[in-house]
Amino acid sequence: MADPKELPEGTDTVISGAAVKNENEEALIVREPTTRDRMLEKVRDGRGKLAGQAADKTRGLVGQGLERSSEALANVSKLVGDTAAGLDERLGEEYGDYARKAATAIDDVANSLASKNPDELIEDTRNFVRKSPGIALAGAAIVGFALARLVKSGLDDARGRNRDGED
Repeated sequence: MADPKELPEGTDTVISGAAVKNENEEALIVREPTTRDRMLEKVRDGRGKLAGQAADKTRGLVGQGLERSSEALANVSKLVGDTAAGLDERLGEEYGDYARKAATAIDDVANSLASKNPDELIEDTRNFVRKSPGIALAGAAIVGFALARLVKSGLDDARGRNRDGED
């Protein structure tokens, strides 16, 4: 038997009447949660709630993006299809057929996007990144570069307007 003055591992104080007689009994002793434990539990709960809210917000934004993207692609498809007749007259039927095929392909993509829900699109994106990480990284770099250029040009325009005295 262990020295009675020695505390079992994981305990800080002796609780009167809580003598451990065997290993099975030791497992039955429950310690009260400390303030630190309660704080950690609150942080975990808050983190879970925030993660859920962020996921819901992201799904909503992705859904809006899907809707807008499919509408924009449908408009582009219509525009390309409308120009096919003009291409037939100016450049020949071969080019008009290319435009009609492009319009059909764009319309198919628009319909495919419109039929997806945000979770499907997110999963498709994850699968694409897993299969082609290099292409995904290059695409992210291009998008980042384009966004940086847009922001920079917007800031430059704002500075130019402020220098000219315009608001």
